[in-house]
Amino acid sequence: MAQNDELLFRQMPHSLEAEQAALGAMLIDADCIKDVMDKLQPEDFYIKQNRDVFETIYTMFSFSKPIDGVTVAEEMQKNGTYDDQTTRSYLVQLMEITPTSANVMEYVAIIRDKALLRGLAKAAGEITSMVQEGLGEAGAILEAAEQKVYAVRRGRSAQELVPVAQLIKPFLDQLNDLASGKTGLPGLSSGFSAVDSKIHGLNRSDLILLAARPGVGKSSFAMNIALNVAKQSGTTVAVFSLEMSKEQLLVRLMAAEGLVELTRLATGRLSASDWGKLTQAARTLRQSDIRIDDNPMLTAADINAKCRRLDNLGLVVIDYLQLMTSAGGKGYAGENRQQAVSDISRMLKVMAKELNVPVICLSQLSRANEKREDKRPMLSDLRDSGAIEQDADIVMFLYREDYYKEETENRNIAECIVAKNRHGETGKVPLRWTPEYTAFSTVELRFDEDE
Repeated sequence: MAQNDELLFRQMPHSLEAEQAALGAMLIDADCIKDVMDKLQPEDFYIKQNRDVFETIYTMFSFSKPIDGVTVAEEMQKNGTYDDQTTRSYLVQLMEITPTSANVMEYVAIIRDKALLRGLAKAAGEITSMVQEGLGEAGAILEAAEQKVYAVRRGRSAQELVPVAQLIKPFLDQLNDLASGKTGLPGLSSGFSAVDSKIHGLNRSDLILLAARPGVGKSSFAMNIALNVAKQSGTTVAVFSLEMSKEQLLVRLMAAEGLVELTRLATGRLSASDWGKLTQAARTLRQSDIRIDDNPMLTAADINAKCRRLDNLGLVVIDYLQLMTSAGGKGYAGENRQQAVSDISRMLKVMAKELNVPVICLSQLSRANEKREDKRPMLSDLRDSGAIEQDADIVMFLYREDYYKEETENRNIAECIVAKNRHGETGKVPLRWTPEYTAFSTVELRFDEDE
């Protein structure tokens, strides 16, 4: 019986004292209200009476009305939350028990913490109900659960307005490091000097779109960059491959790093020198922290959740956008395809900002360029959605003339076309393509071309 009584009277996490002290501080010192308003919402207060008082203060603040014990009581009478028996005495009590407003932000922190715990408890209860009622497949329930928990986290992450004055010193320090040669690039090096000079490296929070027609080599180029970043920066590189298996990616990494022909790796017909190269390549890959996930049903929420669990994350590579499933684990059947891809690209941009790392996302191109005489891709060729172009900070296309013309002088010469660049200029960068190793390299310019 005692256990039943305990369950009956068990309350959700809250702090009556902190709620009352925060309200009292705002009633005795209107100057502190501006510091509280963007930190708390009415639902953060557990006690209904406290919630009513705060909601009244919140509304009055929004309309720039004077706030004290008398004006709040008057406003509560107007909105119907005033109780003749208790409200006035309760407002007086709030002011009496709060000697100073100096600690108001400490009270706010306690209220926020308790509200976060209640949010987690609510999300946990909803997740338990979904599981018990069998609402959907396990994968869909798992994603819904992650979204609920993430929504609780996101609701707690109030971000301050930052004065420009606070940004100037870090900017000048970074500029000084660049000018003095202490740091060569603002972002991570891609390993391709000509590309880095065009886009200024792979910058934090950037969504970098790499697009090409199938078979041009965008997966190989992305894996070359991933390996270069892992080797040079010492950070973790997360690769999400929805098309190729992790074994296939490993073969490509070994071929590119060891300069061993892909056909030899596929057939096992290796020479003694090949084995030596592979041994060295394996040693390099072991020392590089590259993580691969080849789940073909990944969603943006899945990728976000997995990346949040990685320490020292430096770069995320996703191959490729159009293969990703949308929210809820559903495919594109029955959906508006363009809207689905737009939503995914937007989620990836938000993820890049939240993780504060560059995200390289591969994308297919439409066949529109094949109808033109000049087959070089354009931004309008991006498949399925113009929102991809809008969300991306950098858009790069890969183009090879020998892809369209077998008889050409420019065999195995590729162009990395920077079509959009929020950090600087656009333009073309020549690259050498070595298909037997699935590797790209920088084309060395002759002195007469360097002007």
